[in-house]
Amino acid sequence: MNSPITRSGSVRSLGTMSGTSLDGIDAAILETDGHQIFRFGKKRYRPYNADERRILRAGLDHWQGAAVIQAENVVNRAHAELLAEFHDFELVGFHGQTLAHEPRGRGTLQAGDGKALADSVGTPVVWDFRSEDIVRGGEGAPLAPFFHFACSKWIGVTKPVCFLNLGGVGNVTYVNPQCDRPERDEALLAFDTGPANALIDDLMQIRQGLTMDKHGCLAKTGKVNTDIVDAFGKHPYFDRKPPKSLDRNDFPEMLELVSRETDADAAATLTALSVASIVRGLEHLPSLVSHILVTGGGRKNSELMHKLRESCSFPVDSVESVGLDGDMLEAQAFAYLAVRVMKGLATSGPSTTGVSVPVSGGIVSRP
Repeated sequence: MNSPITRSGSVRSLGTMSGTSLDGIDAAILETDGHQIFRFGKKRYRPYNADERRILRAGLDHWQGAAVIQAENVVNRAHAELLAEFHDFELVGFHGQTLAHEPRGRGTLQAGDGKALADSVGTPVVWDFRSEDIVRGGEGAPLAPFFHFACSKWIGVTKPVCFLNLGGVGNVTYVNPQCDRPERDEALLAFDTGPANALIDDLMQIRQGLTMDKHGCLAKTGKVNTDIVDAFGKHPYFDRKPPKSLDRNDFPEMLELVSRETDADAAATLTALSVASIVRGLEHLPSLVSHILVTGGGRKNSELMHKLRESCSFPVDSVESVGLDGDMLEAQAFAYLAVRVMKGLATSGPSTTGVSVPVSGGIVSRP
């Protein structure tokens, strides 16, 4: 470490994120004191190759055994390779790869060994961010909202705004910028909306051997089966009051329901499902928002964004419109959360995960 991490000083923290889309790892440096964003730094992306994605997919929904060990080996090796490209950082926020998430059951599992990574890079690593939240009665997700609050201050919004992350699973954060701290009761509301890219990606992998419907080109040529979408919208999850969270594979029946559709019609229908789940989620926001800022890979799906804009009464823009990086926002979030953990600050609260009291989650491993 270049300097000790004090309770008041700023820290050059390197955050990583391997999301539920299983496409690869984002890594980004953020300079912060755990409250304020001072500077965004170097960023890199490392894609998973086909064999690595296959191993990670095989580990999904497993809690132990050979599939989990193999997935963890992939995660550890890939992160060590990526972090070797960075220098001059004092701390790492390591999310790992979520294989299973069952907050009301067995808990949560993110593949990856933070102690091994700390030994590899020679820097303290904060990891296993979600478990403590679940132990204290929370959902363990989403965890980016406290960072979204800091982002709202950085971009200078004065009216409530909504951050929408379109990863494998969609999640939304309502931010009230009039509050001074994210722990305040009315500062935030966050929850998972439903599938975003996961079902579409799985369809493309099964039907065409591709990782995604790039730009939504296939969905754009298809016809939506509105009966399937209407039935999906009646799922009890959407009526549950937030905070609430989902596992990547919580809606496996939807792939079976589109099994008789053509590739294009199935893609169009699953894209419509994602939009429908987001729209249902927005019904839970405590007040009107000035606009929706979209982050994550789904913002590059022009058909998904087009349908979302058609369905929403608020302006919908990518986070790039306010100077943020939608590819790196979650990696930057875990850089930010790592600093908060090191300084004993909360990383989640009752309005973001449903935890009983604000909690600082995460294990700190030193080299």
